Formats: sequence, structure tokens, C-alpha cells
Amino acid sequence: MPELILASSSPRRADLLSQINLGFKVLVPEVSESVHKNEQPADYVARVSRQKAESVAALLERETGTLSTTRIILAADTIVAIDGDILGKPGGRSDAIAMLQRLSAATHQVITSVTVRCGNRVETALVETVVQFRAISLEECSRYWLSGEPADKAGAYGIQGLGSIFIERLSGSYSNVVGLPLTETAVLLGGFGLECLPQERRPQPTEEQNLDKDVVQNG
Repeated sequence: MPELILASSSPRRADLLSQINLGFKVLVPEVSESVHKNEQPADYVARVSRQKAESVAALLERETGTLSTTRIILAADTIVAIDGDILGKPGGRSDAIAMLQRLSAATHQVITSVTVRCGNRVETALVETVVQFRAISLEECSRYWLSGEPADKAGAYGIQGLGSIFIERLSGSYSNVVGLPLTETAVLLGGFGLECLPQERRPQPTEEQNLDKDVVQNG
């Protein structure tokens, strides 16, 4: 079984990946996340996710002296886009409030590029979710900032936390908005030989084993 490497420092991606029955090791890539001039949102996330995978592949190659074909690298990048503009992580309170006010009563897109690499083989999936925010008052934005949640989130909100109270509608993948679209990720990894579902049914405890367990628990 190949070893899976998650090329991300995001605890949310690690949590999501743990949900689909896969063990993995975390290595943090070293990649600039600055946006190139006139770069479109989909092009940006695709480039950055590929660069994250390349960064970790280079790190592993330096450690082992060879390009490994037994380690599968999973990288992803997620952005919030509105009217063609990319909203990254806020630089501080005023930046976060400005982002939230822009998203207020508007529709935006959350776009993730997932890249899987093993040796010289690279596969990528691009996933987009459409999110509609309700109207958010300036006071709500300020109070949300005080929660600490917006500070490290693209678009200054987290759908899996308090930010969920701002969302009226969502069309597409929920896990994509959190940071890793699980359906597409599982399909990509399956193509590299990593399956989320068990190959055999796990043995069920017998009636005698259940009785023994009850005796132990009840003393």
C-alpha cells in the first residue's frame, strides 16, 4: 500500500481527510501564495495546488535521493472569488470586515484545486461551490472578528463554524467550502490505488464475545 502525504498545514484538510478512512503523514509545502497579474481564480488555485505538490515532492526527493513512486502526495488550494476577484486570508480586522461586507447579501464562489502526485504522474481536479450570503450588518462583522474564526480563512469566514449563520444557500460540495472536496479527492486517490472503502468486511463479534464484554464492563 503506498504512503499518503498531505501537503498542507491546514487542520481542516487533515480533519476532512481523516473522515474518509485514510492514514496519512503531513508535510508542509513552501509556496508563495501571491496572485499573478491578471490571473483568474481557477488558474490561480490550479497553479498553487500543483506548486504545493511539487514542493513536497522536491522535499522528499532531497531526503531520499530519488523520486519516490511509493508515496502519493495530496495537495489542495482553496479560494473565495466574487466578481472575478480573489479573496484570500484577511490581513487583519479591517480587511476581514471589508471582505465580509463585500460578501454580504451576495453570491460568491468557493474554488478548490486538488492535486495528486506520485512520481512523475500528476492528476488534478477543480471543484466550484456557489454560496449565497444573507445581509450582514457591520456590527455582526465586528463581533464575528472577535471570535477569532475569520483570521486564517479565505474570504474571512468558516462554514464549519460560526460563519455558517451567514449562509442562506449553497450549491455544490459542502466539504469543498471547508477546504477539501471529498468526493473528488476520493476518486483521484482511487485512481492511484488508495481506496477509502475496506476490501473485506470486518468480522462482527459473536454472541459469546458480546456476553464476555458485558461481564467485563459490569464487573
